[in-house]
Amino acid sequence: MSPTRIHQHPLAYLLGTEGIALMRAYAGEHDRDFTRSRIAGMRRLLDQADGFGDGVDLEEISMAEGYDSWAPAYDNPDNGFFAMDEAAMLPILDTIPAGDAVDAMCGTGRYAEHLAERGHRVRGYDVSPGMLDVARAKVPEAEFDVADVTSMPVQDASADVMVNALAINHVEDLGPAFAEAARILRPGGHLLLCSMAGYFLGSRFSPMPEYDARGNIGYIQEWNHSTGDYLRAALAAGLVVRDCQELTADVSPDENTGDPELPQPGLPMSIWQLHRWVPEAAHAVRDDRVCLTVWHFTAPE
Repeated sequence: MSPTRIHQHPLAYLLGTEGIALMRAYAGEHDRDFTRSRIAGMRRLLDQADGFGDGVDLEEISMAEGYDSWAPAYDNPDNGFFAMDEAAMLPILDTIPAGDAVDAMCGTGRYAEHLAERGHRVRGYDVSPGMLDVARAKVPEAEFDVADVTSMPVQDASADVMVNALAINHVEDLGPAFAEAARILRPGGHLLLCSMAGYFLGSRFSPMPEYDARGNIGYIQEWNHSTGDYLRAALAAGLVVRDCQELTADVSPDENTGDPELPQPGLPMSIWQLHRWVPEAAHAVRDDRVCLTVWHFTAPE
């Protein structure tokens, strides 16, 4: 089980990032100058510790509430993950004949739109009414309804393809979600799934700050599942592994430029704001790390 309240202190993230970079240097990935620079950076951060405040306590909010707040801005073209998962998943979709498709945890209907463009009859399901409102406007020919990924109002063996993109990390127990996919897919049907690696290295949690319906900042919980977690859930559901692609972000050297900001009292800082304080360490820690995994499963014939 995850905590319902978490404490986030900016200095904890910054020192942790420098520490992970130092660990990699200790293993031989970086040289003496890099190591000394990281140690000096930690001293500078500690000298400025008072300026980072006392941190914030965040309460967990539900997926529906958090994504309702996020819905109007979710389709931001600056989201680099969209281009990354589509580069891997759309070529697979192009090989699947048009039929009956389900977009599970569909959000604003990004993949429902791709499926409809390829001639599929599309049904999309999500727990967020706000996200579904955007999806209906985007893909009027598809059917959308509120439903959890573990219990969708779809007949057994009635879909040729199911897509689940950038959302399965909100599920703590993967087993019921994979069992539901196996129930819905026809023999030989395809499940395309894209999962995200957690932002916080070494933790199984990856909380996302977001506002609730009352305008209070909280967090939506994500789980950082291992490759084995996905394999065990899929195999237990009787699905067959067809492919697994691990994707790394193409991060430009100047991504973290800009004057760093000190936190505003009572508000959490995003990791992207924090990276500006430790750009060298942030690049060393994140640039070559797998951030998305694309899975292709099929139901047995």
